[in-house]
Amino acid sequence: MNDASSRLTPLIVADIFELAGRFRQHGEAIARRVGQSQARWQVMSAASADPLTAPQIARRLGVSRQAVQRIADALVADGSARFERNPDHATSPFLVLTDAGAGALATITRSARANHRQIATRLGQNELADIHRGLRRLLDATRTTGETC
Repeated sequence: MNDASSRLTPLIVADIFELAGRFRQHGEAIARRVGQSQARWQVMSAASADPLTAPQIARRLGVSRQAVQRIADALVADGSARFERNPDHATSPFLVLTDAGAGALATITRSARANHRQIATRLGQNELADIHRGLRRLLDATRTTGETC
């Protein structure tokens, strides 16, 4: 790799951070429509498929258990979720969405799909496929570089 190529890496990293920030802003706006936040949306989404504990959700999302526990407690307090007994771990219950929480998640998901369709229309199938392949290759490359990224 030449010096010009290695100079592109920090620019790509900066672009990815900027893109992640924009996606977070869009996510916050979408979730806000039903009185949620993006963080709550992520926890609700993780809990929607299978019963999971706060530590399991935290690992899936790549965030701290404490952050997920605070959000889970808030979701339970507002009636969006409930804790159910975990037969494998008495002090770590499953977080399960209530009908109200599942309804809010469905509304958020529909809004997100509409937003994703707008992005897809601007870029087109081929360009999106190229971006996806490139990002997957970049992710693979980061797995072999340790902490030097």
